[in-house]
Amino acid sequence: MKLWAISDLHVASDVNRRAVAALGARPDDWLILAGDIADTMSDLGFVFATLAPRFARLIWTPGNHELWRENDAADAPGGVERYKALVELARSHGVITPEDPYPDWPGSGVRTVIAPLLTLYDYSVRPPDVGRGEVVAWAAQQGIFATDERRLDPTPYGDIVEWCQVRLTLTARRLAEIPEDRRTVLINHYPLRPEDVILPRKPRYAPWSGTRATADWHRRFRARAVVYGHLHVRASRFADGVHFQEVSLGYPRHWDPARGIDSYVRRIL
Repeated sequence: MKLWAISDLHVASDVNRRAVAALGARPDDWLILAGDIADTMSDLGFVFATLAPRFARLIWTPGNHELWRENDAADAPGGVERYKALVELARSHGVITPEDPYPDWPGSGVRTVIAPLLTLYDYSVRPPDVGRGEVVAWAAQQGIFATDERRLDPTPYGDIVEWCQVRLTLTARRLAEIPEDRRTVLINHYPLRPEDVILPRKPRYAPWSGTRATADWHRRFRARAVVYGHLHVRASRFADGVHFQEVSLGYPRHWDPARGIDSYVRRIL
């Protein structure tokens, strides 16, 4: 059996939606969905319903797009309430979430725990001469305005930085409980290391791309591999003996539909 991963399916695009519908079945294998799968609950449900029967197990962690308040409606659930609804939707399809017990990988080799995470971001991935309060204006100087600033509601927390800190504390505590004889596969929508935030087309989007607080988690929590997306810049690199893979599909302009989506699913184990 094999462990595969892909992220940033963005099925609001009809091209991407048709591609997901055409993804081949691998019934003995597990598939990681590393966030930004869909913007709406109905589209996320479509992906879960389509792919869950084709794999032995689906493992999902949300990206910023899943956490957006739908349709900018003031009465739509946001923040933690939105996240809880997403988790319940995933569970209704048998999908593993960051709120579930981390499963042991049943494949051969060293004993390994598969750990989907939700850590968010805190604007710390920025140049040292740019203050926290200057980030939005600094990015706007090059035409970058993150939709998160309008649609990602941190309620009940005061801001995304506070929510991120809560998630970091909770997640680090859970990871520390993994037995020391286990290795891990760490799955996060955002890169764990700031040096992996490589955005050649829009470098000033970096502050919305994770947190420096996770930079040593691959060592601290004995990772075999780290899986992430968000950047729409696929990558495979090694550091400290750990395989880091950015596994995004991206919008249609970021991939070649003529190749088919199956060629973009990345093998992790």
